[in-house]
Parts: sequence; structure tokens; C-alpha cells
Amino acid sequence: MSLQFVILFLSAVLLPALCNPNPLDDVVIDRYFIPKTCPREVQMGDSVRYDYNGTFTDGKKFDSSHDRGVAFTAVVGVGRLITGVDRGIQGMCVNERRRITVPPHLAYGSLGVGNKIPPDATLAFDVLLLDIWNENDNVQIRTTSKPEGCNRTVQDSDFVRYHYNGTLLDGTVFDTSYSRLSTYDTYVGVGSLIKGMEVGLQGMCAGERRNVVIPPFLAYGEKGYSTVIPPHASLVFDVHLIDFHNPKDSITVTDQIIPETCSRKTGVGDFVRYHYNGTFMDGAVFDTSYQRNHTYDTYIGMGYVIAGMDQGLLGVCVGERRKIVIPPHLGYGERGAGDTIPGSAVLVFDIHMIDFHNPTDTIQVETIFKPETCNTTSRRGDYVKYHYNCTLMDGTMLFSSHDYGHVQEAILGGNKVIEGLELGLEGMCLGERRLVTVPPHLAHGESGARGVPGSAVLVFDIELLHFEEGFPDGYMFVWKGDSPSDLFEAMDLNKDGEMLLEEFSSFIKTQVAEGKGRLIPGQDPDKIIFDMFGNQDRNNDNKITPDELKLKEQEDREKIQHTEL
Repeated sequence: MSLQFVILFLSAVLLPALCNPNPLDDVVIDRYFIPKTCPREVQMGDSVRYDYNGTFTDGKKFDSSHDRGVAFTAVVGVGRLITGVDRGIQGMCVNERRRITVPPHLAYGSLGVGNKIPPDATLAFDVLLLDIWNENDNVQIRTTSKPEGCNRTVQDSDFVRYHYNGTLLDGTVFDTSYSRLSTYDTYVGVGSLIKGMEVGLQGMCAGERRNVVIPPFLAYGEKGYSTVIPPHASLVFDVHLIDFHNPKDSITVTDQIIPETCSRKTGVGDFVRYHYNGTFMDGAVFDTSYQRNHTYDTYIGMGYVIAGMDQGLLGVCVGERRKIVIPPHLGYGERGAGDTIPGSAVLVFDIHMIDFHNPTDTIQVETIFKPETCNTTSRRGDYVKYHYNCTLMDGTMLFSSHDYGHVQEAILGGNKVIEGLELGLEGMCLGERRLVTVPPHLAHGESGARGVPGSAVLVFDIELLHFEEGFPDGYMFVWKGDSPSDLFEAMDLNKDGEMLLEEFSSFIKTQVAEGKGRLIPGQDPDKIIFDMFGNQDRNNDNKITPDELKLKEQEDREKIQHTEL
């Protein structure tokens, strides 16, 4: 029979008859180590777990829990301990050390215990209190930090991801998820956790931190767990809830900031450009487009992005900001993505829609001002002068003709400006202002241009200042009326039967000055005249003879005849 059993038996059966009427006065307590913090003291009816060394006054040891490797567990104040120890333990704190000296009449009296403890022996117990609990205890929860915004908390059937440090009540660490660099992932309310942890996780917000104290009967009870958690051990968990979701969750869209004007929203098949910050539910950032100084560009509703983002990007206005919360089954699932996104992670995207378009889009024209009188409008081939401001759809200024100090010039259809701008300049009245929205496939495309991001939708604020009728293809000069009947005679100013460049140039400039003809606008007149002279000098001898000089319409007729032959 073990001494431990003898102690318990004799204390229950014999001691009431041996007790001194005032036994507590005779117990000597030396509190030689008191912890700085003591949230709870031993009271009558509490269960305790403690280590001890039992010695006689001469220092000889008669018993020790340390030697057995198992702490002693008992209920205080119900006769399960010798009276001196029962009373000597009361008021102790966890981690406190006491030397409790018990006189014989509060120990084993004149009988002793077999050959272990002689009669009338004074006993000394060096006690280290490891644990306290009571059968009426509940899980103790203390929130150490909690996010300001918390619109949802953990409930039964939710799947949670949390980090924790697990200690015994005396501070001994038995486990930590941090050392494994991985959260503990499980369902709540389905029996996958000890009962106390089920209670401790209920009602938590993502990002919240809690200290959860679990009594043994809501933890691993009398058996403990392996060699890590002893029997009858209260457990303390410092929990940090990373995120949680329910398998039935869909995406959640919140914190929308929608522009006052929104004429169009994103739809399936649109190509979008947006900035984002990607975080977990606890606020930890895993990615951001801002750091790369480049939008994320993709088609939506076509499976190019995770399913939750595909859904969350639908119905968005240009300039809109929104928060999209994506459960893992609509994100990267149980496997996660590389080293960046762990398995079963809930993802939170704060997005800002910069612009979007559809590959089938044409330009959009909005007239800002149009003169009351407008008899003619610009058309393909016309020479135009205009001012413009060019911005992105979110209003970011890219270019302005006002910054260049002069108006812009172009021949519509001459491929000198982007196609969408050319189309936007057609059909304008003199003095008209319009906003022209140009999709990227009619602008600078996927590659962009200097100062223009790839796949960017451009918005032009245009004012048409001047336009002239265009020239037929291949013409550099046209007559406003009929040409001279003998053109060479008129152009041969010195009447020597041949025409040099100086004569040719002087004649053309005179016709322009007198309003009888027009040079193709928007180009250097001398360069045009030089090219015209070169076209007529067919044998390249730097002079034109009557046989060489031909009007453009004559040349076109001769080409047709050669084709027919």
C-alpha cells in the first residue's frame, strides 16, 4: 500500500478524533516565494494540483511527489488531506512556494503511519502549487485586443484559423502554433476541439486576441494528453484569431464609395484596370498593386481571376472603391497559393476601379458645347486645328495641348493621331467642344505609350478651332476654280520654253496668295512645292518642259488607259 493512499485514508478516518480544538494556530506557514501576480487563491472546495517534498524536522525525507514524477491532486477542505496541510494550502497562489510545518495532532498524531511516519511526528511540507480549479468553474475568457470594426463573430459550424500559445496554469509551455509557422485550422462546434476551446472561440472577431483559461474537466480531464499535458491540468491559451468563414459563405462587398455619376458598370467580358490592397482578415498585408505602381489588368467573368474576385468586380463604376471579402472556397481553397497565401485563408481586397472597357466598344462622344449655327462639319481628310486635355477615366491628367503653347494640327485619316481621337474629331462644328472616351484598342493598346499605361481608356476634352476641306488622295494642290487653259504658258514666267523650280514655286505661291488655289494644309509649303516640282520633272533634269507638265487628273486618266491596254 502506498504512503499516498495511507495519508488519504487516515486523514479521512482517524483525524477528526485527533484534532486540536484550535489546530490552525499550531500550523506554521512560511511563504518563502510569492508570485507578483495572484489572480486566484485556494479556497475551501477548490481542487488543487501541487508538487511537494515531505520531511521530518531533522530534514529526513519521508515522501515526495517529485520522486514519483506525478503531482498530487486533491480537493481542499473536504477531509481528503491531513488537517494541517488542508489548512496550510488555503490562500495559496499558483506558483507560490510554502513550507507548511504541521504538528503531530494535525498530522498523524500518536499513531503515525506504519514504519513511514513515527508516532507524534512533526511534519514539514515544501509545497509548490501548480493548479487551482473548482467543479463550478466555467471557461475564463479575457479579451486582450479587439479590432474596432467587427461585424461578424465565430459561431458553430464556422471554420477558424488561429495561432495560439498553450501553457499550463503555472506558465509551463506545452505547445505553440507559432513554432510550426502555421495556424491551427478546424471547425467549431462539431467536436473537433476540447470543450473549453469550443467555448473560448465562440464570439471572436477576426484579428481578436484572447486569453482563455480552461479547467481540467473541460480540457483533457483525468487522463491528460500524452506526456505533454498531465492529468487534472488547467490549460491557458493565448489565442489570436486570424480568420474564419462558413462553407456556405459567398463573397461580401462592403465599404463602397461610389462616384456621384456612374453611367456604366462593369459586366462579364469587360477588361478592367484596378488597384488593390490584399490582406487577411486580421489585417496582415499579403500583396498590393500600389507597391508595384501598376494596376492589375484582366478580363472579368471569364475565369482569369479567382472566382470570388470575378464576382466582386462585377457591377463596379469607374472610380469606385469597395472591400471584397472572399471565403477560401472562392479564393485559393485548402491549398493556398505558394508561400504567400496559406490554405483555407479568407482574403480581403480593398479595390479602386481605375477604368474598364469592352473589346467591342467604340468611342463615346458627349457634346459639351455646340454653336447654334453649324453649316458644315469636319470630315475624313480635313485639316483640323484643336485644343485638348487628355486624362484617364479617373481624372488623372496625362497631356494637354495648352502645355505646349500651340494648337494641335492633324489631317483626319492621315494616321498621325490615334484612331479613336481621329474618329472623335469627325463631325465637329467649328467652335464645338466634346468629350471623347477612347477604348485602348482605338488608342495605345495593351503596350501603352510614354506616359500612358497599357490598356488605358483615354478621355479627350476637345475644342475644334479651325478646319479646312481635305484634299483627294494624292493631291498636294487644288484649284479653287478652273485652271489656266494653257497651264505651261502661264507658269513659264520668262517664256523660254522651260520652267525651273524658282518659276514653279513663284507661280504656285501667287495662286495661293490670290485665292485661286490651295496647298495641302498642315505641311511646309516649300516642301510641298518642291515635291510637286519633282513629280513633274520626270527626267530629273531640274526643269520642266511642256511635255512633262501634266495635271493630276491627266495622270489618273493615263493610268486607267494603261490598265485597260
